[in-house]
Amino acid sequence: MKPYPFTAVVGMPDLRLALVLSSISPAVGGVLVRGEKGTAKSTMVRALAGLLPGVDVVDACRFSCDPVEPDPACPDGPHAEGSPAHRRPARLVELPVGAAEDRVIGSLNLERALADGVTDFQPGLLAAAHRGLLYVDEVNLLHDHLVDTLLDAAAMGRATVEREGVSVSHAARFVLIGTMNPEEGELRPQLLDRFGLTVEVASSRDPELRVEVVRRRLAYEADPDGFAGQYAAADAELAADIEAAQRLLPSVKLPDDALRQIAEVCASFEVDGMRADIVTARTAVAHAAWAGRTEVTTDDVRVAARLALPHRRRRNPFDAPGISEEQLEQALQDAEPEGPGPDDDGPGSGAPPEGGEAPPSEGGGQEPSGGGKSGGDQKPVGAGEAFRARRFEVKGTGEGAAGRRSRAITDNGRTIGVQPTGTKDGHPHLLATVRAAAPHQRSRGRSGAGLVVRPQDLRFARREGREGNLVLFCVDASGSMGARQRMREVKTAVLSLLLDAYQRRDKVGLVTFRASGAELALPPTISVDAAASRLDGLATGGRTPLAEGLLEAARVLRIEAVRDPVRRPLLVVVTDGRATSGADAVQRARQAAGLLAGNVTSIVMDCESGKMRLGLAAELAEHLGAEHVPVAEVAADTLAGAVRTRISGKAA
Repeated sequence: MKPYPFTAVVGMPDLRLALVLSSISPAVGGVLVRGEKGTAKSTMVRALAGLLPGVDVVDACRFSCDPVEPDPACPDGPHAEGSPAHRRPARLVELPVGAAEDRVIGSLNLERALADGVTDFQPGLLAAAHRGLLYVDEVNLLHDHLVDTLLDAAAMGRATVEREGVSVSHAARFVLIGTMNPEEGELRPQLLDRFGLTVEVASSRDPELRVEVVRRRLAYEADPDGFAGQYAAADAELAADIEAAQRLLPSVKLPDDALRQIAEVCASFEVDGMRADIVTARTAVAHAAWAGRTEVTTDDVRVAARLALPHRRRRNPFDAPGISEEQLEQALQDAEPEGPGPDDDGPGSGAPPEGGEAPPSEGGGQEPSGGGKSGGDQKPVGAGEAFRARRFEVKGTGEGAAGRRSRAITDNGRTIGVQPTGTKDGHPHLLATVRAAAPHQRSRGRSGAGLVVRPQDLRFARREGREGNLVLFCVDASGSMGARQRMREVKTAVLSLLLDAYQRRDKVGLVTFRASGAELALPPTISVDAAASRLDGLATGGRTPLAEGLLEAARVLRIEAVRDPVRRPLLVVVTDGRATSGADAVQRARQAAGLLAGNVTSIVMDCESGKMRLGLAAELAEHLGAEHVPVAEVAADTLAGAVRTRISGKAA
């Protein structure tokens, strides 16, 4: 079955342009495609591979060396001048979310290394993607250490494997393309910055355009080859244009005036570091080549800034990406030399064919959940500026997803022991493998310098690191929480904990209780941004159904334990401890707390304030078997100050 034609995809001109520019100049650094599900992100990326020119590779080289300029450090080399070569299509290599590190960067055959003294390197996906495309769907769900590996290889153009005293390095130049749904969580800012360009995509609200999308998709499914044939000429023409732009690229000049505009724009948006300037410059040069020009103009800088800067101007993890058009135009004008500038044809001036859909508006946002329950609702109170929160951990040692919160057995970390073959994959442990094989050398008839190693001798390192957890917030939104602007302080503390959860790669969920019941305001998700949005719109009012809130939290944790059994939970109950809804409210709250006690690591954030305090939250913490933390002590510097005070008091 032929892939879906690139020119048959309807709309999304910004994504088309970003993919084409990255193909023209791989030095741009690839593309991150952000958008809701079902917007044809993957379809367009896969279709791009068919447009790229073929590559000449040395025969029998597993690392796709160029016969004209072979990699001198190629593990299959050195390749002599004039080595036999052949031409093949450019590859699109897809990296699955659950791929192991050895599959990505390659691995050493430890058995052969010990037995024969031979460095037998098995290339990974980075080698397969050399001189082609590396596509990562749902890149935000990929483990951080794998994302680091990918981005380092993309930036340096090489992949290096350091294992058991052996070092192997090979060329790995590819166009990195990642897609993600922001609802499922964000990438860390430093990882966002390593992608050259970013594009926001959204499904069109135009009925006619949606009809055309469905019509083409059904036609493709009915007759893939026939449908692809209808667009073969358009795809071939676009491929020829890309190849022509690649040839023109080395001749494009970047004048000082354009370079000054780039610097002015980047400074205006207060982006960190110099990577933004460099990427914008490379993108502007690629756009000029795509437009058939040999000198960068203001229009090229404008297009480059719109693609290279939106994800770099985020000042904190909860900011939506995007740039202000007015600010961009003002920066361009400030740096423009005297006299009329070039025509302003907008971002689609050099766009590939089949455009026509306006780029999505910035900051679509989500509607905050206000609870919807009656009971004397008060206007939502905004949170203050987030601070660095204390790190709360789940007791014991887990085996969950890699993160930065609680102790766990992970693929990365310090070695604390060994495990035999057949168990969870990990890094080979050379010394333990030698010890396991050594007693059997005589019985195996060893003759020579190498060890006779069997698969059952292999041992792997057992490592301890940190895992990410499910942090479930159970927030009291009753009328007593809204008194004397208490909710502002509470929201600030919870927002700070959400920021901490974002940095520690946790899953988060939000349960609220007020009036006569509780609700799941946000099911457990990796998207901490969504939790912050729901928290911001949280209204208060009514009585305090504490028992219902705890029971709803228990229900959510029970369901999530089935869906994601290896991720351990941390329950954060945010309340002043008062239970005032229904008969026997206090007794029912104690019974609900007893159901959770001993089964879940819990924290009670005490929101009680004022001179007259009842201490009900502390009693709740005792029934839960939880740590009792006053809201004023959530900040990390507050804890450090308290410790210093205790130490100085003892010294006195």
